[in-house]
This record gives sequence, structure tokens and C-alpha cells, in this order.
Amino acid sequence: MSASSIYRWQNGSLAAIAHLDMTDIVIEAADSWLVTAGATLAIDLHRTRFLAAVRPALSADPSTFWDAAVALIPRESDWFPRVEQHATGQLLFRLRSAPERTRSVVVATWMGAEPRTTPRRKGPDLETMGVIRNAVQASDADEAVILSPDGYVAEGAYSGLLWWRGEILCGPAAELDRIDSVTTRSVLTLATALGVETFAESVTPTELDGVELWALSALHGIRIVTRWTDGPSLAEKPGRLELWRKRLDALRQPLGPAAR
Repeated sequence: MSASSIYRWQNGSLAAIAHLDMTDIVIEAADSWLVTAGATLAIDLHRTRFLAAVRPALSADPSTFWDAAVALIPRESDWFPRVEQHATGQLLFRLRSAPERTRSVVVATWMGAEPRTTPRRKGPDLETMGVIRNAVQASDADEAVILSPDGYVAEGAYSGLLWWRGEILCGPAAELDRIDSVTTRSVLTLATALGVETFAESVTPTELDGVELWALSALHGIRIVTRWTDGPSLAEKPGRLELWRKRLDALRQPLGPAAR
């Protein structure tokens, strides 16, 4: 099996295709997750999020499609697969080798107009998020921070955001539009289980001065934000990031049997 393969859902099964012309393709829903040696984090949450985003009238058997896609993922090596529903109703599965992962990231505030058209659904804005992330690279940043219309910190282009105020783990207020990050939700659930206090708040970048800031995603897990270009100064408590990365990794579960 190649390091990057594309499969189209047709007649109740996945068929490999050699090439896909993305011209004029509109993605209605998408989801991706990291698979390491056949194990992944919170696969049921990814499934629920994708099926909730899919428009059932466009596609037949999206849940069967999901199950077939998961069965195709090899149970060895590292993979970063993606499922998609297009506006035409086409369901697509991309089997991709996992790209390089890092433990830290530099961010910069996106200063342009609101870039998101559907901020609570993953898929339609994927291309735009790539554009704004690339735009902040001119500021030597790796990720763009998106603010709400009122100037509050909402999310990263491809990541959720959490921060520590002392021993309290904080995140954006529920009313702020953003993708329901599976990794962020997993960390907050873990914090609650461990008796760690959590808090949701609406804050501007300036109000995050002196905090330890995390960027969270399915690919990288938890990353420490080491610098916010032209933004607040950030901190890091020694050992905390490594401890929580290990805790999160310990939650990974096997995918189950692969396709025969």
C-alpha cells in the first residue's frame, strides 16, 4: 500500500482511484486523526463529529463508509487518514502517512477579516485555514490564532487552544465559535477525571500574558506555544507538558481488526 492513497465510496465499497482533480470541489465535512501502530485517540469522538457534520441527503451510508475507511488503515507505522464528504455527495477516504510531529509551536494573530464561513463544522474552511496559516509564516509563526469579532481568542487555524492560570486549565468560552476539537475535549475530560479545575473564559491576547499556552490537534497532540509573535509573553512550567503528553498518549486505543 502506498504512502498516500485515495479511495472513493461507490456501490457500498471503497475503490482506489489514481488521481482526484480538486478543481471546483467543495468539501462539506471532513475529519482526520493520527494512527500509531494501530492505535488512536478517541476514535468514537471523531466518528460522531464527522457523521454529525455530514449532510445525509447527499450521501448514502456515511456510517458504513466510515467503518470501511477505518478497516483499511494499516495496523503498523504512523498514519494520518482523512475522510471527506463533497458537495456533490461523494465520500472520499485519503490514507496518508503521518507528517512530522513537533512538541512546540510559534503562533501569530490573524489580523484579517473573519476567515471562517462555518466555524463550528470541520471541512468547508480547510483550504482557507491553510491560506491564513501560510500567511502568518511571514511573521516566523507556524500557526495562526483566530479571534472572534469582539477580539477574543477562539482557536488556531488547525488547532484548539488551552492555557494554564496557575493550576487551573482554561479554554475559550462556549459561546465563541470554533471547531469542537477532539483533542481539546479529551484533555479537558482527562483533567476533570484527575480532579484538575477547569475554567472557560473570553479573553483577548493581551489577557493571556504570562500564561502557559497549549495548541492541541489530532496530529501533534499537545504542543507548547513557545512564542506569540507581536503578542503576549508566555510561560512554561517545567515537566508539565511532558506529563500531559504521556497521559494523553496513554488513552490511545487499538482500532480493532483491519480489513482482510
